[in-house]
Amino acid sequence: MSIFIQDALPPDLLAGFIRQYGEDISAGAYSCFMGQVRGDVVDGKNVKAIEFTAYPEMADEQMLVIAAQVKKQFGLKGLEVRHSLGTVMTGGICLFVLTVSAHRKAAMEACNLLVERVKKELPVWGKEILEGEQYQWKTNQ
Repeated sequence: MSIFIQDALPPDLLAGFIRQYGEDISAGAYSCFMGQVRGDVVDGKNVKAIEFTAYPEMADEQMLVIAAQVKKQFGLKGLEVRHSLGTVMTGGICLFVLTVSAHRKAAMEACNLLVERVKKELPVWGKEILEGEQYQWKTNQ
């Protein structure tokens, strides 16, 4: 299965994953990160959207490796990662990471590590669309 979803991530995504993992009564903690497209100002121009492109096959394969490593390192009960492709307007959710574990510390640390690794290791690029049809390539921080 691919981690990519076309356009902004739907708001009911989180609820669906919580329902999915909620049947495991050995799970005691969920940690979630949702990345939203900010309305930054670049050189005096407002960011209207980010257009995400990727090398999906490579990203999905690398995500499987990352997920297996993080799941093992923190003893997770489950994890989910979804990323937008295409154009996401400001205010839209473009990255979703959920970790499920028996205890909060493992869930929170694993979630943070997953976000960092997704941003650094996956072949995903964001082009910030500015007012006046200008753009710039986004650099992850």
